[in-house]
Amino acid sequence: MAIAILGNGIIGHGMADVFAKAGHEVRLIGRSEASLAAALARIRESMGVFAAEGLFEAAQIEPAMARISTATDLAAAQGCDFVFEAVPEDMELKLSLFERLDAMLPPTAILASSSGHPASALAARMTHRARMVAAHFWYPPQLLPLVEVCGGPETAPEVVDRTVALLRAAGKEPVVIEKEVPGFIGNRIQFAALREAWSLWARGVASAEAIDAVVRHSIGRRLGVTGPIESADLGGLDTMWHFARFLQPDLDAEPQPPEAIGRLVEQGARGVANGRGVHDWSRRDGAALAEARRRELIRWLKADRAR
Repeated sequence: MAIAILGNGIIGHGMADVFAKAGHEVRLIGRSEASLAAALARIRESMGVFAAEGLFEAAQIEPAMARISTATDLAAAQGCDFVFEAVPEDMELKLSLFERLDAMLPPTAILASSSGHPASALAARMTHRARMVAAHFWYPPQLLPLVEVCGGPETAPEVVDRTVALLRAAGKEPVVIEKEVPGFIGNRIQFAALREAWSLWARGVASAEAIDAVVRHSIGRRLGVTGPIESADLGGLDTMWHFARFLQPDLDAEPQPPEAIGRLVEQGARGVANGRGVHDWSRRDGAALAEARRRELIRWLKADRAR
């Protein structure tokens, strides 16, 4: 099967890695030859890591890399069965790309977006809207199995089914969302937790270090095994319901992030990227933390394979 991927950044090159390892012909379409060359280097490095960890055969790296071709022209998507969009979060750019793809490809080709935008919004300029679907990969796509799949009101059911089948065969864990909501499921839960964590820090309830430690050493460990609804059922639904009635009125419900976070951003804070965030990264090793997270994600992948 031929798959085109628009965008060769952190999500796009990871998707190319996933599909090439699964045996598909991948056409990686980017803005420049230089960025595409860098993406290929990252893909080769990732495959090497997977081979070293016993998650991919080293002898299959070159055949997998040979299945990836690159282009800077959207016309390279012609003849593909699936097209996955992973370009920057520029809505006008996305709308333009899907409009052009819709006119270029036969109606049987499926168009998918990895962004957090609903399929219905991205199909606004399309004629064949039944083939549009959201397929939201999580970063990094090679290491996180989830893909949130959500059709719009005009999406054909078989488009969702075909997308789920493709993803599952590639080793992903597709989850179908029945109704469009901004951000889908994972980001909504993630940002609900982040809103409360930022609020606790901004109100001086606890330090950033303490808040992160609480999550790491409690719910962070549980949620890898049981989701929030499973956890509530295990803990006792009646108990959790009564506690929710007591606690939920006191949780942060502000529609905007705390002003203290906004001030940091206005002052140029970007987090680990420039050493300035809620944490003082000039005194902490952000690269070591990222590596520790990567190692833990690999450990989970190995555990998944062992089941």
